Amino acid sequence: MTIRPITMIGHRALDQKARRVREVTPELRALVEDMVATSAAASGAGLAAPQVGARWRIFVYSCTDAEGVLRCGHVINPVLERFGPLELDEETIEGCLSVPGEGFPTARHRGARVRGTDLEGREVEIADEGGVLARCLQHEVDHLDGRLYLDRLSPALRREALDAVRARGWREKGLLSWDPTELTQDTV
Repeated sequence: MTIRPITMIGHRALDQKARRVREVTPELRALVEDMVATSAAASGAGLAAPQVGARWRIFVYSCTDAEGVLRCGHVINPVLERFGPLELDEETIEGCLSVPGEGFPTARHRGARVRGTDLEGREVEIADEGGVLARCLQHEVDHLDGRLYLDRLSPALRREALDAVRARGWREKGLLSWDPTELTQDTV
């Protein structure tokens, strides 16, 4: 198990659609193990394969549902269903390991359900309504479709977010990834 560097805004892996997994290989199993370890090291709620530079339709998650129960796992080839109203709560800040240290209110549907498979080929279904998990499912599938949460912000908040990213100077420093064994989200 290896903790991998996390790709940051500006890295091309984050702008591309991930590929469907056709076969579970030893390398894919290792990738999922590494993603779990990397997400934990970075104190993340979830992590999609493109965030560690892999172009597969896989994500891992470890966050609470609407009842406050910690839910952990992985999904291969997820299919997302959103339900409930689209909500924007100014008090609920969404962040992303690929935009470390920043967070903004982001409109998301109240509920989400993901169907896919696990490493053993078993069908999995994860659903939540109103919890962090519902937001996480939508956020991680966005990554697999080549989108960041910044793409979902209002025009004013998107400008503010991009200004905050510019102010951090990552582009000028040539930073396209960060290592959670060496840095925290706030120190990147």
